[in-house]
Amino acid sequence: MLFDDTYQTIANPAEAIFRDKGSKFLSYAYPIRTDAEVKPLIEKLKNEHPKANHHCWAMRLSPDRSVFRVNDDGEPSGTAGRPILNVLLSKNITNVLVVVVRYFGGTLLGVPGLINAYKTSAEMALAESKVIEQTLQDVYTVSFGYLQMNEVMKVIKDAQLNVIKQDFDNNCSITIAIRKMQVNPVLAKLESIDGLSAKFDHTF
Repeated sequence: MLFDDTYQTIANPAEAIFRDKGSKFLSYAYPIRTDAEVKPLIEKLKNEHPKANHHCWAMRLSPDRSVFRVNDDGEPSGTAGRPILNVLLSKNITNVLVVVVRYFGGTLLGVPGLINAYKTSAEMALAESKVIEQTLQDVYTVSFGYLQMNEVMKVIKDAQLNVIKQDFDNNCSITIAIRKMQVNPVLAKLESIDGLSAKFDHTF
């Protein structure tokens, strides 16, 4: 059975500048993993650009691309955040925040002009960043006795799993990331080991 366990995001933060009729649009793209990262990044830009007229943004989160938010920050409704989001949608990328900081140049751009400016700014910042494919991973913490160590390590090695954390004492625990597609066969192998328990932690 084939289901998609990959998604596209950006590898690195990037920025660009777009100018139109004296207005300057500084665009910033950031890779993010959680909603909690959004506010500090916007605050940082507000501190760096206190004289800017608008700090408009859009973000898209979660591997199934279901979480998104937009903010026009004082621009006419639908002329800033939504065009930025539309760029994220058209590029099919997620776990990304794009902020466009505008310095007003004295000439009104009108609704089509604003939509174009915010769209172009977002595209330019994303063009400076590298789009990468990420694989959905489920993180599990596996607990087992010291005597089972070799069996557990063999499963991990055979499946080429990514070990995030390990603690080997009398009771051992190891935190591993398993690619979504591999979860069922890997867990079946692990759970056939005596006295082992596997607990789901989160997906990233």
